[in-house]
Amino acid sequence: MRWSDEHLYERILAKDASFDGRVLTGVLTTGIYCLPSCPARKPLARNVRFFLDEAAAQAAGLRPCKRCRPDAFYRGEDADLARLEEAMARAWADPAAFGKAEALAEVAGVGLTKLKTLFRDHAHTQPAAFLQGARIRAACARLREGATPLLDLGAAVGFESPSGFHEAFRRQTGLAPGAYRDLLGSDRFTLPLPERTRLGDLLRFHGRDLESVSEQVQGDTLRKAAHFAGRPGVLTLAFGSRDAVVSLAGAGGPEAMAEAHRAALRLLAWHGDATSFEEAHPRLARGREGLRVPLTLDPFEALVWAILGQQVNLAFAYALRRDLIRLAGTPVGDLIAHPNAACIAALDPADLTARRFSQRKAEYVLNAAALVARGDLKLENLLTATRAETSLMALRGCGPWTAQYVLMRGLGFRDCVPVGDSALTLALQRWFQLEERPGPSETKRLMAPFAPHRSLATFHLWASLKGVPA
Repeated sequence: MRWSDEHLYERILAKDASFDGRVLTGVLTTGIYCLPSCPARKPLARNVRFFLDEAAAQAAGLRPCKRCRPDAFYRGEDADLARLEEAMARAWADPAAFGKAEALAEVAGVGLTKLKTLFRDHAHTQPAAFLQGARIRAACARLREGATPLLDLGAAVGFESPSGFHEAFRRQTGLAPGAYRDLLGSDRFTLPLPERTRLGDLLRFHGRDLESVSEQVQGDTLRKAAHFAGRPGVLTLAFGSRDAVVSLAGAGGPEAMAEAHRAALRLLAWHGDATSFEEAHPRLARGREGLRVPLTLDPFEALVWAILGQQVNLAFAYALRRDLIRLAGTPVGDLIAHPNAACIAALDPADLTARRFSQRKAEYVLNAAALVARGDLKLENLLTATRAETSLMALRGCGPWTAQYVLMRGLGFRDCVPVGDSALTLALQRWFQLEERPGPSETKRLMAPFAPHRSLATFHLWASLKGVPA
């Protein structure tokens, strides 16, 4: 080691990232080793030892720091991403501890400007919006537990004022806190529709498979069978001009109603405000103002649908989905609830190949279901699009199109491009008046100006073909 301990100690006090990968800091009092740039409070010099690599630090009995993630750094992962994810996970678990975005920046070890860039690139949102969502999620959890009085709820999850809390709660959930508490003990509630909801488009989208066995559109009513708090039930959305009456039959209780509320928000694309996109791209949005990206009921359903839709036409994909639901789903009334991961994982490949699944498609869907059922792939814990894409791409049979589709429709990330989608390439060819359909690199180039709203741009381009596909 060509540097003196005194010089290296100065570098860790300065959080000098240029020394990351050159040396590791071992803290004897805590038993951890860190990167020189670690944002944690610095130890006293007498408690520090320096190591050339992880093997030497581990041989001394030290473990990697959870703040700066030297293990991730030495595996070649993005250190900034690892720190961002650590900060996001901590804020997700305890949002009241993060009063402002600056607190997130401190944990991530970056400045506020860089934090905003990291959130935009990796999470498709901004720190303030993420923190607000985390606080409202925590508030809903406290209401389900029934332990916190309404007057104290906003402060308990990190809001500075009651009025700010109520406004944010209504914006995130469609309800006042008291109304949310009331729905937990009921079997129905009323949600206002998002501003400028295109109800006809929404109903056509959810009713696009006229033979579906798990959802049904009749007039202005959408019915969908699913599992709520582990029990099969039928969620009904009866639409009026400005609101929807949401009811749940077959399952009940506070947790089931909370899941019904979350499901309704996803089906309505509640969190997909299109205003900023329309202001930036009025020509593409013209005639379709208010279009949003509706989500599947949960991320696993999106993953299954994406696998089934690989390299087949929509009609055949619909048929495969119906067969899978009939085979592994749970009947509830005249519908069948989409099977959960454990039910699909329990199937034999022959069960699927006998129903026109290719051997590979059967393998892919069973493998994905097994990973989710075992908890090896926790879709709900994927807080960044970057990590989600990496995790999905590691699945057998999951390529860029499948991953991006799940990110867009299952996880709600807003800046996704399903590269390789035939409808998207046709729409781009027509929109930009190209002689040929664009290939993958050209698709990315043509979609770049629509960032950070490329998910919505994709839906507009699909809709330009006179009908939004799956």
